Amino acid sequence: MAPLSQVAMNLILWRHADAEALPETRSFGRTADLQRALTRRGLRQAELSAKWLKNRLPADARVLCSPAQRCRQTAAALGFPTEVLDALSPEADAATVLRVAGWPKARGTVVVVGHQPWLGATASRILAGQEQPWSVHKGCVWWFGNGESERPTGAQLRAVIDPDWL
Repeated sequence: MAPLSQVAMNLILWRHADAEALPETRSFGRTADLQRALTRRGLRQAELSAKWLKNRLPADARVLCSPAQRCRQTAAALGFPTEVLDALSPEADAATVLRVAGWPKARGTVVVVGHQPWLGATASRILAGQEQPWSVHKGCVWWFGNGESERPTGAQLRAVIDPDWL
């Protein structure tokens, strides 16, 4: 694996941690979904993943976040300035995520805090060259680099961290 300094871009996909369930009513609406907060377990997951990330991120890493409360709370655990982008809403898609993050042409490190299913679709597009229904567990971090790699896409999977392992 190439040292961090030899990787042109690092893209970190971080799924929001465990959140409150949606209301039981069928007419909950988009607003109710965006307002769901992290559970006590979710706060702990966010804290553990953030601690792991803080020890590895450069000081100038950009953090991009969905407008959903559960994502903002997850990102807040990191303590970095965060850009909340409507483009990263639960309805986003892999192409939008990659465009907003600047993958693979941007330089530096970008952390994207968001949702399934677009996190799994983005991960599969980066590694396999096509979107597939991959699952990213709540609170998990998937770290990609686009430096030297034998992969046809030029991407390398640098780490997958589940807060339940920490």
